Order: sequence, then structure tokens, then C-alpha cells
Amino acid sequence: MAFLARVAIHAPVVERVSIDDALGRVLAEPIVADEDYPNTPRSLMDGFALRAPATPGEFRLAGHVAMGRIAEGSLSDRTAMRIPTGGVLPDGADAVVPHEETRAGEDCIRVETAIAAGANVAQRGADMRRGEVVLAPRRRLRAPEIGLLATLGVISVPVYRRPRVAVFSSGDELVDAAADPQPGQIRDSNRYAVAASLRAMGASPQHYATLRDEPGEFETALTSALAHCDALVITGGSSVGERDRLPQTVAKIADPGVVVHGLRVKPGKPTLFGADGGKPILGLPGNPTSALLMLEAVAAPIFGVLAGAPVVAATLTACLAEPARSRAGWTWYVPVALRDEGGVTLAHPLPLRSFSVSLTARADGYIVMGESDDEWRAGTFVTVHRFLGGP
Repeated sequence: MAFLARVAIHAPVVERVSIDDALGRVLAEPIVADEDYPNTPRSLMDGFALRAPATPGEFRLAGHVAMGRIAEGSLSDRTAMRIPTGGVLPDGADAVVPHEETRAGEDCIRVETAIAAGANVAQRGADMRRGEVVLAPRRRLRAPEIGLLATLGVISVPVYRRPRVAVFSSGDELVDAAADPQPGQIRDSNRYAVAASLRAMGASPQHYATLRDEPGEFETALTSALAHCDALVITGGSSVGERDRLPQTVAKIADPGVVVHGLRVKPGKPTLFGADGGKPILGLPGNPTSALLMLEAVAAPIFGVLAGAPVVAATLTACLAEPARSRAGWTWYVPVALRDEGGVTLAHPLPLRSFSVSLTARADGYIVMGESDDEWRAGTFVTVHRFLGGP
């Protein structure tokens, strides 16, 4: 995006966390295999370990391989050992024949067909080789990666520190979410939706006091937050009205200041992108639908850079149940509700209404109509982007 081409965002800081606290974090350094895995040939099934060139034929049972132990002695051309799945091959063996492919006597077995060398054996290093990079940096750690870290003995994990992002709401009409609004007042929902989305991106949101429409308040509060946080997100105050103080404040306190103000998008036209050095400043519309869509659909790459890994939303393909219309020359982000009808996932476009505070909660995701997409007919297959933190 154009913002990232003009602003060099500060590199994320590296810290170490316990393996139990590493889920969802972004790996900061390459993880290298400390030895070969497996470190010795192992059986891939329950059966008998033997020498492949000696098959077919009869083999005397010379003992058994216990899990977690090395078998005593070695095998000759006419001896075999019982071995469980995962057992270490005894010296002299180079293959395993399954139980069902043998005829077993009291102290011997008979193999009727020739067995290839290496059959049913995991060779040394077949999974990982010593010195191999098995986990690259800038990867978000899931349960499989956590298990691999434990396998490699990495219990102190190098990750990027979660970027601290100051979250502001602005407007004299806002009251706390726990308050009883009076006529003309509304509960402040934006700060909590924005904070939840930022957490899903890998950031650590920091709540700051609501900005009132008073001269100097924006300047004082934002300057203080810039000293302690890696980025700022402000909802409201980014338009061009007389009491929309954010653009002038960013221009005054930050360098380079305002980078982009106003987008050819719906919803979210008054969105502002600014920066102070390598610290992004994002001004979102006060409308809840516009704020969340602009944060997730447009600004997510910025927070991916701050966190050290791309922010990737889940997507699915659905069939439009009704036509979707946009405005030529603009990009529209249209919330949709999903319904499964007759085994087909249908996407129902939801009307963009400036007064609606429940719209995104009623939606299962959104579709993106580009500048040349003025209408999509019912029956068109579309990509639905899911909101972060969801299924």
C-alpha cells in the first residue's frame, strides 16, 4: 500500500517467552534442528526386523525390541526380532516385515516373499536433518509449531514483542459502555471493537481516555501516547467538519504527519493515515461499521508489519443471493450474511446504513467490489472475507 512505501515502520522488538505462552506469537528467529530426526532408523509398524537380502525364508526369533531401548546383540541372515512401531532397528537389520505377511511358529517366522531393503523403516534424518531450518522467522505459532518446538527442546521461544497500540475514541456524545446513556449520548463501542481486532492482529491495545472536542485536548493526549506506544488508532474526528480536530493535530505534532486523508471507498471515506517517524497514526471514521471495515480491510497490513507477520483473514467462496451494487470508480466493502441453503453457501448483502451500530455483528464477513465492479448479479460466486478472530 502507498502508506508503507512512504513510512519506514519501526522494526519489532525481540523478546523470549515460555513455550506455554508462545501460541499466536510471531517467531523472531529461525529454529534449527539440533540433530537428525529420527536419530536412528525406526520401525514404521509392528512386525519383525530382519535383513532384507535374506528374504524369502525362515528366521529364528532372537528376541524383541523394547520401546525406548536399544536391542542387545545383532541379527544374522537367519535371525529376526519382534519390533513395535517406533522401535529402534537392531544392528544388522535393514527392513521390517509386518506380522500379517509372515507365518509364525513358536520360536521362528517364515517370510514367503522378498522384502526390499528399507521397507517399513524410517531412516535416520528422514524427518529433519541436523542444521536444517525447520521454522522460519515471521511465522505465527500455532499448536503444530508449539509441538515441534518442544520436540527440538526449544522451551524459551524468541518472538516479536506485541506492538503497543494506543486506542482512542473521540466525541462529546460518547459515554462509558457501563453507563446509562442520556438522550443524545451513545455508549462507546468503537474502542472495544478496535481493541479486539488489534489483538487478533497480534497487537497489544492500550485504552486511553475519550477525546473531547476541546482545543488542545487532541494535541496533549496524542503527544503523550506517542511517547509510550508503537502506533495510535483514533475513531472519530477525522472528517472535515469544524470540530474534526484530528487532521490538524496530526499535521502539527507528527513528522511526516498526515500521509493520506480521504479514500475513494465506502464506507470509510474520511479515513486518515499518518505517522510520527516510524509510528503509524490511524484515524478511523466514528461510524462503527466504517471503523471496523477500514481497520481490517485496509489498515491490517500496517499492523502486520508492526507485529512482524502478515495479517491474513480467513476467506470462503459463496454465491450471491441478491445483486450487489457499488459506485463506479470507488471501492466498496459490503457486509454479507451467510446462509447454507441446499448445500450451497449463499451470501446476502446487507444495506450500508450510517445509523446502524449492529451491522458488522449481523454480518459474517464482507465482499470487496473494486472500482470497475458497479454491479454483481445474483448467482455470482464471490470471495467473502471473515472478520478477524472469527471462524
